[in-house]
Amino acid sequence: MFKQFTSVFIVILLFIVVIVVWSSVYIVDETKQVFVTQFGKIVRGPINGPGKEEAGLKFRFPFITEVHAFEKRYLEWDGAPNQVTTKDKLFVFIDTYARWRIVDAKLFFEKVRNESGAQSRLDDILDGEARIVVAAHDLVEVIRSRQREAVIPEADVLDDESQLKPFNQGRSALAQQVLDNAGPNLKEEFGIELLDFRFKRINYSEEVRLKIFERMISERSRIASKFRSEGLGEAAKILGTQQRELKTITSKAYLEQQQIKGKADAEAVKIYAEAFNQSLEAREFYEFLKTMETLENTLSEDDTLIFSTDSDFFRYLKRSAPTKE
Repeated sequence: MFKQFTSVFIVILLFIVVIVVWSSVYIVDETKQVFVTQFGKIVRGPINGPGKEEAGLKFRFPFITEVHAFEKRYLEWDGAPNQVTTKDKLFVFIDTYARWRIVDAKLFFEKVRNESGAQSRLDDILDGEARIVVAAHDLVEVIRSRQREAVIPEADVLDDESQLKPFNQGRSALAQQVLDNAGPNLKEEFGIELLDFRFKRINYSEEVRLKIFERMISERSRIASKFRSEGLGEAAKILGTQQRELKTITSKAYLEQQQIKGKADAEAVKIYAEAFNQSLEAREFYEFLKTMETLENTLSEDDTLIFSTDSDFFRYLKRSAPTKE
């Protein structure tokens, strides 16, 4: 019985020893910096901090001390989208993010205790600074980061509202202002170094977005109307050129026709002249034929002619009358 009780006691004692030893040992990772507190007060650390103890296997008093580990690497802060008013009274939604790290672990532990508390403080400070900076500048400073010229169709002219307005600082400079304003306070008060701050996204409010869409639509419609009017003008120009060239070609063809016809008539007259100018009888016969053609072309069945005895027509009619035997 005594031996059995002794065996149980030894087992319990060994279990307690294992628990005590296990609770006394902790490992400090290279990516962490560690404080040991006793009843809420720092009694050791920072371990693996700047110029302090190196990382590795460490020991502590079990149950009465507590180990607090803090990240040495860069940490992320992602702000919630907020609606902000710019200096020129326009509403925009801004979405921001930042990178930070713990540089004074003792101050950080005393002020915010842990990373969750730090995130809450960063929400208040960075969101507030971003609102202040945006509210102090016009919309063009917030949404643009570099100077550039508007890309417009060839030979098109934009109105004053469509021109890209110049700016002095830009979005990157505004982000740097937030970094400069919030960085020193975070380091002095909370042991946090603010490494970077950026505007992740900037979007117009619904009311401003609708106005911008309407202006874009009207601008595109104006450019389309300009293209249509230029097209109609070009079509009228082409049609006028076509009509002018058609008239030129027609007049040249008519001129060539008349010239050919005149040459043909002259050639025919020449041939007739050569044919009927061979003798006196031939000339008289030609004169008779021409007179008959004239009578045929000028008279009809209903016409009545009165000739004098000296008329050439009468002379030919008289000569053509049959002689009496």
